[in-house]
Amino acid sequence: MTSARMRMMTVPLLVLSLGVLTVHARQDKKFDDANSNALLLEYKGKVKISASTYWPGWEPTKAIDRNVETSWFTNRGDAAALGEQDLLVLAVKAPALAALAPTLAPMIGPHTVILPAMNGVPWWFGLGLPGPAAGMRLDAVDPVGAMADALPPQQVIGCVVHMSALQVEPGRVEHRMGRGLVIGEPSGQRSERLDAVYELLRRARIDASVPASIHEALWYKLWGNVTMNPVSALTGAATDAMLDDPLVRGFCSAVMTEVAAIGARIGCAVEQTPEDRHAVTRKLGAFKTSMLQDVEAGRAIELDAIVGAVRDIAAVVGQPAPNLDALYALTRLMARTRGLLA
Repeated sequence: MTSARMRMMTVPLLVLSLGVLTVHARQDKKFDDANSNALLLEYKGKVKISASTYWPGWEPTKAIDRNVETSWFTNRGDAAALGEQDLLVLAVKAPALAALAPTLAPMIGPHTVILPAMNGVPWWFGLGLPGPAAGMRLDAVDPVGAMADALPPQQVIGCVVHMSALQVEPGRVEHRMGRGLVIGEPSGQRSERLDAVYELLRRARIDASVPASIHEALWYKLWGNVTMNPVSALTGAATDAMLDDPLVRGFCSAVMTEVAAIGARIGCAVEQTPEDRHAVTRKLGAFKTSMLQDVEAGRAIELDAIVGAVRDIAAVVGQPAPNLDALYALTRLMARTRGLLA
């Protein structure tokens, strides 16, 4: 895929009930601001999603214009009907990906770029890591390698999401806050395909950025999520209540210290202290984490992607993490008794 090809395509970005966003190449129109079907529209700080009706099998069930903040789409859930894509954006919860990945084969060709916009440590994370973790398979997220077979890591551009959206029901997505996507090659190098995706996202009015290391960017976000998410799931507390309790805050800090030490072993050093990160989290106010929202909704939680995979890496690099182990065990038991494990 060349950047010239990216620039010339129209870009229907569709939110599937499958949780997949797709980009389909069309060579007969130029990509520009006049082509409203090709853009994510911004209106008063909200992201609007537009779709093209020429795509077989896809019809918007509600017109999308500059006066709405919610988008509805229907689909046939048929990857074969969509065909091979240039860019495939995966936007599902981590527990859903194992079942979804094999069904996407008709959409993935040898030049398809896969952009996983998901929480936690992804299946491709070992690609580009140094030392004993180089190329490692994460048993917590891809125990038999089936995900890597279906979604080849070499075709992945890494992604860290800094936005909040909620799938209210199948085909209906509400954008809440933020527009940030941090993207990068697992190798750490700039590439033509990375530049093309970056340009595409920026023209779609997404706040895209490219860090020096996508692994470090992902680990930094994880460093906060690895405690706030499972502790909130266990306690039912919002972030402000967790930080207001000195014992809970101290436990979270202990886990974060362990995770920072693990990160240092894989080239993902964290320069802040736990208290620095707590100060950032406190600015969110009484915020419910995504894992707490999943617990309240009776959905499977992203425990293995956010916590279990970190334990896998700790084992490979030989970094003890007893507090992390305890947090994982307690949250897993809670999820198992409530039927919240995938």
